[in-house]
Amino acid sequence: MTKQLKNHNFSEYFKQYVSIVSDNDDVITVLEVAHKKTNELIDLITEEQGNTAYTEGKWTIKELFVHMIDTERIFCTRALRIARNDKTDMPGYDHDAYVPYSGANDRRLIDIYKEFNIVRQGTIALFNSFTPQMLERSGTANGNTLTVLSIGYIIAGHETHHANVMDERYL
Repeated sequence: MTKQLKNHNFSEYFKQYVSIVSDNDDVITVLEVAHKKTNELIDLITEEQGNTAYTEGKWTIKELFVHMIDTERIFCTRALRIARNDKTDMPGYDHDAYVPYSGANDRRLIDIYKEFNIVRQGTIALFNSFTPQMLERSGTANGNTLTVLSIGYIIAGHETHHANVMDERYL
């Protein structure tokens, strides 16, 4: 776990993501580094490959990227609400239910990439706007406690996890 998060609570489930990002970097650097690595993979993918899954019943590359975009947006909403001291327990979301309705495979890969980069720019701007006090705030989502800072690391770790899957199974 990152040194920055040693005093932050978050669900056991998210440790799989947080554990694969840097121990030494601040949240902005972690977000930037994760995205740079993903963009390096993006350059290797053709439009035709974007519509392929590595095995029957798995998401296509396009669906995987749209899933990453959807998840990042949802987690940024959670971070914003917690930073603004919203004490409402936010609902979870079923990522598997989102994918069939994403329309990802009907889109051009280049358009998905552009959207993905714009979403990350927004995420970085959002986290740059948070004060140290806001980053320390905690709230609940899907019955689990998490802090604003932990959400940034979860976003980067989620991206890194899926980039690793893409590299190992799709490319």
